[in-house]
Amino acid sequence: MTTKQRILKALYPVFLPISKLFKKNTRTLTSNQPAPVSFYSLKSTAINGKDFDFASLKGKKVLLVNTASDCGYTNQYEGLEKLYKQYNDKLVVIGFPANDFKEQEKGDNATIEDFCKVNYGVTFPLMSKSKVIGGGQHPVFQWLTDESKNGWNTQAPTWNFSKYLVEADGQLSHYFGPSVEPLSKELADAINA
Repeated sequence: MTTKQRILKALYPVFLPISKLFKKNTRTLTSNQPAPVSFYSLKSTAINGKDFDFASLKGKKVLLVNTASDCGYTNQYEGLEKLYKQYNDKLVVIGFPANDFKEQEKGDNATIEDFCKVNYGVTFPLMSKSKVIGGGQHPVFQWLTDESKNGWNTQAPTWNFSKYLVEADGQLSHYFGPSVEPLSKELADAINA
């Protein structure tokens, strides 16, 4: 862990309440509109270079999160791992490392994977480093942010650790802003609904 990463980790307990106080990145959206394009038709490449087919997730809820190693929200890896273990019978958490916000994910796939395992004990699936906004946007994030594909949502990630919940039937049901913690009541209520 770099000095910057240690500082960010130490400041997280102060940073998050300030973000919430000023209502920064706290937006939550929800809908039950059917998706014109099946979530299960999507594919990706895991951080280890292997193909990942989202059809393998049928029957489980999926929480998709754009992540970064040098962000004020990076400490959420810990909560995401706890969530993944707590609900492992009905939820899969998937991280998409991305460098779209102020150069906060500079490492290559091997460096990112090592950082997540060593510092946060991450065992949930991580995809290869991707773009989650703008030109060259990963197909999964195209689906998550295009209402003609997902049925209703156009909200792109506003920062690292934006969260999207897909139901067990493949329908996008929620968007949670980065300040919504993985172990929050809002997220637990959505998972348990």
